Amino acid sequence: MKIKIGVMGSAEDTPAIKEKADALGKAIAAREVVLLTGATTGLVYATGKAAREAGAMHIGISPAHDQREHGERYSLPVDGCEAIMYTGFGLKGRNVVLVRSCDVVLFIAGSIGSLNEFTIAYDEGKIIGCLTGSGGVADEIERLSDAFQKPSKARLFYDSEPGRLLEKCLALVP
Repeated sequence: MKIKIGVMGSAEDTPAIKEKADALGKAIAAREVVLLTGATTGLVYATGKAAREAGAMHIGISPAHDQREHGERYSLPVDGCEAIMYTGFGLKGRNVVLVRSCDVVLFIAGSIGSLNEFTIAYDEGKIIGCLTGSGGVADEIERLSDAFQKPSKARLFYDSEPGRLLEKCLALVP
């Protein structure tokens, strides 16, 4: 069974961070893993597209109940994924399905939606990696998890280099 790596983070295009997103996608593709994302835009899309172009299987988990709703209601692309699973659960429900489906959850930048994904991953005891220097949630998780301590089996890693971050996380996958 292949390891499933989830990438969560900014659905915004951030040109200054796109290079890190591309590097993360290529690092994922260099391992024989499956990439899961929220089938979304921005840095997550860039990571998924780079991974897919480098040969990784990229599966999107959509909040929509079908392709039409995915595009029309959520304004999400369909071209970055090899396959899209339509949950029909909306954004928060999709986040639960996405995070629970992953062996490792990686964060690149991110805002409130990514914070929701982090709290799910933390509560689920996931292996969590934060691509530091990308901004947003990825740079704030260490401070937030220290400030709001809660017992968890989650293992958190921080690194500014995508390949190193991925290796740290994969080393703990059983």
